[in-house]
Amino acid sequence: MNKIIRPGRDSWQSLLQRPTQTVSDIEQTVNTIFEEVKSGGDAIVQKYTEQFDKAKLNSLLVSANEIKKASELVPEELKEAIALAKANIETFHAAQKTSRVEVETMPGVQCWQEKRPIQKVGLYIPGGTAPLFSTILMLAVPAKIAGCQEIVLCTPPCKDGEVNPTILYAANLCGVTQIFKVGGIQAIAAMTFGTESIPKVYKIFGPGNQYVTVAKQLATKHNVAIDMPAGPSELLVVADDTANPAFVASDLLSQAEHGTDSQVILVSTSEKLIDAVEKEIEEQLSVLPRKEIAEKSIANSKLILVENDEMAIDLINEYGPEHFIVCMENESFYLNRIQNAGSVFIGNYTPESAGDYASGTNHTLPTNGYAKQYSGVNLDSFMKSMTFQKISEEGMSKIGSAIELMAEAEGLQAHKNAVTLRLNSLK
Repeated sequence: MNKIIRPGRDSWQSLLQRPTQTVSDIEQTVNTIFEEVKSGGDAIVQKYTEQFDKAKLNSLLVSANEIKKASELVPEELKEAIALAKANIETFHAAQKTSRVEVETMPGVQCWQEKRPIQKVGLYIPGGTAPLFSTILMLAVPAKIAGCQEIVLCTPPCKDGEVNPTILYAANLCGVTQIFKVGGIQAIAAMTFGTESIPKVYKIFGPGNQYVTVAKQLATKHNVAIDMPAGPSELLVVADDTANPAFVASDLLSQAEHGTDSQVILVSTSEKLIDAVEKEIEEQLSVLPRKEIAEKSIANSKLILVENDEMAIDLINEYGPEHFIVCMENESFYLNRIQNAGSVFIGNYTPESAGDYASGTNHTLPTNGYAKQYSGVNLDSFMKSMTFQKISEEGMSKIGSAIELMAEAEGLQAHKNAVTLRLNSLK
């Protein structure tokens, strides 16, 4: 990891850059595939599935028989772990339900707000080197609680045309209505336009590599919403001498193993801790099965020594981490002052892995600095707020003249007339 000692504020912008390609580097590829899928449907999706995933498929849809077989392959202990995680995620997201908000703004003018589920949602679940079945829990569980009618899932197949059995088991358990063997740009394009097999959805959720991220952003140009422009995973830890160096190193490596373009950062007021963590990373990295991936990610990562807590929190808010771990004696200072973070983990015994899997919070979070303006996925992500109003004769008599005056001032005579006619009928 790169060690930086007390960097000046004027260097923060370059210091905190993510190791990502710019959109322009890859959007031409995305645009090409989108246009082909839009016009060619399933045949084009299958073509790119064979090209990128080396899988030749007769059908994109996962059959009921495949789901049944997959369930038999998942070990019972893992099923129990998934059940525990699902229960906690359900508990946390069900608690986010809100009741109708109703108010009489003035006598006879009644306004209220209610929430309705998004009818059709698409979930993208990465496969490849790390089949993220946990993300199914994070997306399908709140979608089900929200009441979404169609929950479509796309995930890339293996070379043999099969999907990881745990992905199929989790999807079925969580109420996914259809599962398709398709990944990457072509999956996002298929859910954006719809094909002969894959339904068009209204909103797309889920993480992915930089190609998937750009594809999701392009989907928004075709009347499809997305959860957020999430990209490669990232973690920032702020720690002092009260932190356990082995724990800190393990947290940094847990994110580093996601992918070669992941980034992890340690910010500390203690050079002693930084040195200890650096040593621990070397020791723990040497025995990781995904050592090669983590090593490349670590090369993009940083150990930053700062002078004091104030400097640390300013730097952290400037970075806006996806995951933020606080292991500081003065933890309340950081909890009160943090403005930009996807999810916060507090203390030596709260690893980021807990949020990734089973504590109950959602792990689909804004990356690449988008924590400055986006929330992580929550129950409201699968719902829309609708407003209602009902005005009585009394209400119209009280509010009508104000509407007439405002409409006339804007030069919108028909707006005024709609009120004037009603007021005249009351006289």
